[in-house]
Amino acid sequence: MRIKLCVLFGGKSVEHEVSVISALQAIASLDTSKYDIIPVYITKDNEFYTSFECSCIEEYKNIPALIKKSTRCVLMNMDGKVKLLRYPFKKFSNNVLSEIDVAFPIVHGTNVEDGTLQGYLKTLGLPFVGCDVTSSAVGMDKYVMKTVLKDNDVPVLDCLRFNLSQYSEPEKMITACREKIGYPVIVKPVNLGSSVGISVAHNDSELSVSLDDAFKFASQVLVERAITNLKEINCSVLGDVDFAEASECEQPAKSDEILSYADKYTSGGGGKKGGGSKGMASLARKIPADITPERREEIRSLAVKAFQCLGCNGVSRIDFMIDEDTDKVYLNEINTIPGSLSFYLWEPLGVPYTKLLDKMIALALKRRREEESIVFSFDTNILSIDRSFGSGGKNGKLGGKLGGKMGGKF
Repeated sequence: MRIKLCVLFGGKSVEHEVSVISALQAIASLDTSKYDIIPVYITKDNEFYTSFECSCIEEYKNIPALIKKSTRCVLMNMDGKVKLLRYPFKKFSNNVLSEIDVAFPIVHGTNVEDGTLQGYLKTLGLPFVGCDVTSSAVGMDKYVMKTVLKDNDVPVLDCLRFNLSQYSEPEKMITACREKIGYPVIVKPVNLGSSVGISVAHNDSELSVSLDDAFKFASQVLVERAITNLKEINCSVLGDVDFAEASECEQPAKSDEILSYADKYTSGGGGKKGGGSKGMASLARKIPADITPERREEIRSLAVKAFQCLGCNGVSRIDFMIDEDTDKVYLNEINTIPGSLSFYLWEPLGVPYTKLLDKMIALALKRRREEESIVFSFDTNILSIDRSFGSGGKNGKLGGKLGGKMGGKF
């Protein structure tokens, strides 16, 4: 019997379009002999839509037209089963579009990858692929991630974090950066990926511009030292807290001091039928990376350690920086749902994309089995004890008021 797999993508995020590319790549590679695939596109207004057309990349050239061809829907737990329902509901009709066994969120950025969507799925009681609520949230917040990893002896660069209230006094922020870090610095939103809002500043004037840009995308901004003689190395990890393994390492190419959004997603994607970007899979890169065998194993070991310290699950990509002036390695960030799910890092080790997806789904089902063995309630009901909140009669003041307004039903 095939697993009914709901693939969720899109959402209210600046990485919305990247999510669509990643998800449709995955849908094209899933084994249809094992899975009934239900694509669910989340609009930038957080409305859910489903249709066959939602799995076709060409349809996203005209999203309003795609919406008209699709059915708006919601997920609901009914009789112990999570079902995808037509919305608005139609009277005297069967509104159930499909039962769902497992959700596969392939989303990027705030409001979706940061634990928000995972919390929604958790509340529904629907098993889902990838990191849980906590590891998703920690992995998205670059400052919190650094503090956790630093406490576990994973090397990260020191940084300063600023919020919107501090942004009202920009001179103080600039002075702190100049005195505590020194130029050049790299400025980034604390909770975004895909290089959105990231820039390098070499002086006070450039830092002011960089802070303005970063605060357009987030309420908290991180500033850290920019490594001038930099080699970037990325590595993916597959597994969970019990067992995890590292992929091959890559060395991405970049056209400037930092790997930009354009480097990642708008270069190298043309020339083939359909014309669209292949997402992170289209990025120019060296695989394997141009590093020694000893450095490769150091990075792969650090990647697994960080993955498990953060409690990750499924596939994550972990990005490292090598300061070639000091020959030191620093963990830069973790992508808990990486672009293209980093399948291109696993193929060199003999793991095809279809097999990688199978393993991720199996890990989600394993986590569900483990959660089912945990006790979440006590065999007692403290609500059965007579209580009164205030002097509002039998139900107390609050209960009396609300019960009256609701016709005695509360």
